[in-house]
Amino acid sequence: MLFSSEQVSNGHPDKICDQISDAIVTDILRHDPEGRIAAETAIKDYDITILGEVTTNYEPDYDALVRGVLREIGLADVERYELRLLISRQSPDIAMGVDRDGAGDQGMMFGYATNETEALLPIPYVLSTRALQKLRAFNLEDGFRMLRPDAKAQVSFDYAAHRIDTFLLSTQHAEETSLQEVRELVSTVMRETAAELGFNIDFRVLVNPTGRFVLGSSFADSGLTGRKIIADTYGGAAHHGGGAFSGKDPSKVDRSAAYMARKVARDIVRSGRAARCEVQLAYAIGVAEPVSVYVDCFGTERESAERIWQYVMDSYDLTPKGITEALRLRQIDYNLVSAYGHFGKPELPWEQ
Repeated sequence: MLFSSEQVSNGHPDKICDQISDAIVTDILRHDPEGRIAAETAIKDYDITILGEVTTNYEPDYDALVRGVLREIGLADVERYELRLLISRQSPDIAMGVDRDGAGDQGMMFGYATNETEALLPIPYVLSTRALQKLRAFNLEDGFRMLRPDAKAQVSFDYAAHRIDTFLLSTQHAEETSLQEVRELVSTVMRETAAELGFNIDFRVLVNPTGRFVLGSSFADSGLTGRKIIADTYGGAAHHGGGAFSGKDPSKVDRSAAYMARKVARDIVRSGRAARCEVQLAYAIGVAEPVSVYVDCFGTERESAERIWQYVMDSYDLTPKGITEALRLRQIDYNLVSAYGHFGKPELPWEQ
């Protein structure tokens, strides 16, 4: 039985947008911890548009933030990008509910954990992510001479045989880099990633299966904040409420409650109460307490489901204010999560 998960690099056009939006969130909260931000970014070719609602007494230098992100990614011709702002203040109707410590919107959020990896994340997701992180490290050391920032990885894992079946990675490359060079380099990265995690290296290898991949990022596709929510979370192994994380301050439960749901699920698995766990939290706009809390351990629980649910209800403050304070969400550097996943990074409070 095969299950596949995908990850994308920080040079993917959607991820460029996520990183710009989260750089804005981080900058505003550093200067105004009570700032309200819902910032989305769109990119095509050299045109970047930032749109949304921002309420703060601080004035961000959007131009510097955008170009800083582009340089960090490793994109060329950073000064050629043109920026357009379409930003207003938060709706007073929404602000009224948030000001009373209520949720900034209605919706449901999911958190998931599994003991199949040290990071408590699904095996194919971890493999895909780490391969791209390893490729990123090579590119930084190489100065992007051979490869370029845009890349995607996908792993198909055979859970019955507990082995990697197929490892797929497509990466943008310099025009002068041959397909043979790309395939030799990337297949090495794949095998090193698999070996480091203790898995087989005799998997099917697919590297740039269409061949040439010179044109990439916003010049081969458009990008938009929040379009890689499965790559941000669990690689499709768990439910998703549908709301994006990046570009939002912690009053938006799309982000904060998803982080807390992950922490709760992670704590349940790490404590040995279950081998797998998924937690759903649901909220009503302007209401502080969740309207529902659901816990599913898929039959792997080592104590009764009722007891685990009661543990959750007794142990966590699930109001937006309680979540924000417990996870220190107004002090987080969201640049840490805007690429290569929001979970599995030990420095993050919801992973501790």
